[in-house]
This record gives sequence, structure tokens and C-alpha cells, in this order.
Amino acid sequence: MDERNAKIFVMSDYLKELSSEFSENLKLNYDLKKKNWFNIGGKTKIYYKAKNLKELIKFLKKINNKEKIFILGGGSNTLITDNDYDGVVIKLSNNFNNISLLTEEIIIAGSAVSDKSLSEFAINNGLGGFEFLSCIPGTVGGGIKMNAGCFGKEFKDILISIQAVDKSGKVLTIPAKDIDFKYRESGLSDDLIFLSASFKGYKKDKALIKSEVQKLVKKKEQAQPTRIKTSGSTFKNPINQTDKKVWQLIKDFVPLEKSFGDASISKKHCNFFVNKGNAKFDDMKNLIKFVSDCVFKKTGIKLETEIKIIE
Repeated sequence: MDERNAKIFVMSDYLKELSSEFSENLKLNYDLKKKNWFNIGGKTKIYYKAKNLKELIKFLKKINNKEKIFILGGGSNTLITDNDYDGVVIKLSNNFNNISLLTEEIIIAGSAVSDKSLSEFAINNGLGGFEFLSCIPGTVGGGIKMNAGCFGKEFKDILISIQAVDKSGKVLTIPAKDIDFKYRESGLSDDLIFLSASFKGYKKDKALIKSEVQKLVKKKEQAQPTRIKTSGSTFKNPINQTDKKVWQLIKDFVPLEKSFGDASISKKHCNFFVNKGNAKFDDMKNLIKFVSDCVFKKTGIKLETEIKIIE
């Protein structure tokens, strides 16, 4: 048996073993197209839905750092390759979707909790500071990773600490003060899987919170496309290069009617790209490159994507 065939045989044996041990929550050659807001993507070699922390640690120790890992949250800020993903996609189950009060002003939320659900929980408990989360798609884990925000507020403004597990299965607690938060960045390692987080709010009248949330949601719906196949803001605002917002640069320097296949620029907000039907990964990636190149040629400003591109 030559070296190449030997490798295939060993990998096949390894996958069979994984499938047997984690059969209830593990799928091979799993289609990711319906697992993200763009509705774009191919298959992943291994898809694992972690039932609880104990099982997650067991799985991580089993694969023993042999695979590249991508943690899939709500899929709201993700563009996934149409080619097969040669690695493991991990999805956290509903056991990571719990919210509770630790004290009158501190909320503990699992990393699979949606940002909107966290905002609603804060409203129901009369806690201010979480209003902006009503307008952010995705989950707590993803929000922390990219320091998501809108309307002048970011995750770093409310975070106390996070609990995470690394690829070796070691559980860590990281205080917010030890995280190097920047605009749409946390600096936290890609090797970490976020489990839960604690957040600090402040007592506030429920009616006032609801009123402010309604205003924010209305403002968002007036300015941004909703209920279509989009993945939110495509590019970060280039805050270190110009005072202009990225949408202003795109509006001024990019032909907005340009499209690649079914990948197009939203007419409502030009930093939102849309899958109008059956856009492919390359269509969306080519549109991203086209817009970035147009802005750079006209201004010298280098745009950085806010969406996570998985290849």
C-alpha cells in the first residue's frame, strides 16, 4: 500500500471511530448551505453538535488537535466556501442557550444565546445597557469574538468575563479587562470555544427600555435590509484611515448596480451584500473583491471584511 492510500485508509478508520463514538451528535459530509444567512456553502467533513460541556471536552480530546475547527453560531456573519471544508464544524446545542440572573444587575448567558434574546431578558428584568443587542443578529459567542456593536455600543461595554474551552479541552475564565478589545475585534484566540459570559447592566424602567429598543429597531429597519439572504455589514468602517463610514465610500466610488451571478449590493444599504437567489461562494467573494478594489483605487483606503470567510 503506497503512502497516499495508507493515509486515506487511516483517515477512514479514524472517521468511522469518531462516528461510532459520537453517533448521536456527529454527521459526516454535512451540508452547510442552510446553516448560514447567505444560504451559500458546501459540505464539511465533520459536523458535531455539542450536547453539553462534558461531551464537548470529550470530543476535543478525541480529535486531539488533528483538525481545523470552525465554531458555527447563528451563521449571520459568515460566508462559507462551496468546496468541501476539510475540518470540523462545531455547533453548540440548546444546553449552551441558557440565561439567568447572577445578581440584580449581572446576567449569565450561554454562548449560543441570541443577542436579541439577551436583550429581551434584560428588558424583562429591568436592566439597561443591553438595548443595542436587539439590533444585532447572531449569538453571544460570535458577538464577543468580533466585539459586535451598533449605534455607538459594543459587547465590550457590558462584558464582565467569559468562560471558554481550548482545543485541548481545558476550561478557562477570562476577565474582560484582560481582553484587548478593539473596533470589531477581541484579539481572542481562534482556538477558544466560548461557553458562556457574564454581563453587567444597571436598573432601569422597563417601559423606558422598551421604548428605546423600539426606536433602535425602527431605525435599523429603515436603514438596513431585513428578511432576505444577507449577512449583515460586509466591511468594517475604516476608522484608522478616514472619518467616513464604509457605506459612504461604497456609495461614492463603486457602481452599485454591479453584480456577480446572484450576488449583488443591497439597494437599501450598500454595505450589505445580498444573495438574490442562487449565488455561489465565488460570486460573493468576487463582489467583495470588486468593491474593495474600487474603493482602494479611488481613495487608497484598504477595506477589511467584517464577515467571516470560511475556506
